[in-house]
Amino acid sequence: MSAAVEHLDERLQDGSELLEEIMPSAITLAMMLRQRTMASWLRTEFDGYGDPSSLPPYRRDVPGHIVARSPQYGWIPAPVDDRQKRDFGHRNMAEGIKSLEKTCLSCKKGTGNRIVFDKEEMATLQGQINLTAELAITVSRDSYCRLLRVIRSALYLWAQALMEVGIGGDHNSYSEDERKKVAHLDDPERFWRQALESNADLPIPDVREVGFFERVFGRAG
Repeated sequence: MSAAVEHLDERLQDGSELLEEIMPSAITLAMMLRQRTMASWLRTEFDGYGDPSSLPPYRRDVPGHIVARSPQYGWIPAPVDDRQKRDFGHRNMAEGIKSLEKTCLSCKKGTGNRIVFDKEEMATLQGQINLTAELAITVSRDSYCRLLRVIRSALYLWAQALMEVGIGGDHNSYSEDERKKVAHLDDPERFWRQALESNADLPIPDVREVGFFERVFGRAG
């Protein structure tokens, strides 16, 4: 597993590379540089957030469309008003990178992932709209892609910042002086906030769409 900054930078810009596959190298690099805050954030993003209150803003209130299961027609738009859309039409996304990326890969462009409401929330909304049908929220593939792009962009910006101060080349370890030189970059919030502001302008690919044969037979290599 290479932890070279340049290699990490290249992989982040390569649309064939999944973020799930890149993250372990990024975690290794952060640990080698003794960047504990960055390593902790990367691990949490990789594994998922156990505490909902710790979710960063790019994982909060991800919008979706409320749908109801009809015996005749399957899932159809639910009869909700604007207030109910505002109160119920979003989801916090606590899942780890692998789960998010897998969901995104399994969805075709223009589609999304349906998430059934928990019992208490469903009962509340059913009572408000006088409906007994099962309710869910569909989060679009684009929303999943945007979330993953923020994380990938933050990593890219971190790698760029490391290279700007002269951290590069293959290393099995870094000197104390090198670690001190980049200590101020041990700040994931700085990079994900920057990513939120500018990720559309960065050379970061969206999650690719899986073709039919890969969907059926899996990824080669």
